[in-house]
Amino acid sequence: MFNNRTVAAELLLEKLKKFKDKNVIVAGIPRGAIPMAKIIADGLNAELTAVLVHKITAPDNQEFAMGCVGLSGHIHFLSHAGRYGISKSFLQDSANEELKVLKSRKDRYGISEQNFKGKTVIIVDDGIATGATTMCAVHEIRSQSPKEIILATPVSSSEAAQELTSLVDEFISLYIPPVMFSIGEFYQHFAQVSDAEVISILHRPEKISENHP
Repeated sequence: MFNNRTVAAELLLEKLKKFKDKNVIVAGIPRGAIPMAKIIADGLNAELTAVLVHKITAPDNQEFAMGCVGLSGHIHFLSHAGRYGISKSFLQDSANEELKVLKSRKDRYGISEQNFKGKTVIIVDDGIATGATTMCAVHEIRSQSPKEIILATPVSSSEAAQELTSLVDEFISLYIPPVMFSIGEFYQHFAQVSDAEVISILHRPEKISENHP
């Protein structure tokens, strides 16, 4: 169990030291992973950004991901969508609506245009359960032809780890438990991260406090 996101980020940073001063981009998945991405970016002397993605869910179950869309407009449909009889027109319409939300969030966070082409990108997540959002982040960045993608997380379900390993150039998870019910069960302190915190972190040059939860 990790005490908090700060401790988890510092442990991940130790695994990522080979990327220090290598002109990499650290991309956190909002909102929870942004404080962690900041710590890692500071430790590697790397650029910090957020990768904005959103799940496309089934019409009768808002927790069940059918696909996802990224800020670039790239849409990724998960393989099981067809098996549940969800039409591509529904997924496309949903993606268009979610893209509007992402563009609004981009403006709210003050994120500049992103260019990952030819870059080493480290995606940071604070924990991976089903992996749907993380997979979307990977596909979003992969669509821009980066040099390589490194995925770093403190904890991941074994199912997600198996699938994600095949999608990235390097997958780092500090712990893969035999059973996972929720990400929060692996943290002593797992407070929600607000939009205000994300905005503050993305736009302040100084290093984040080690006491941040």
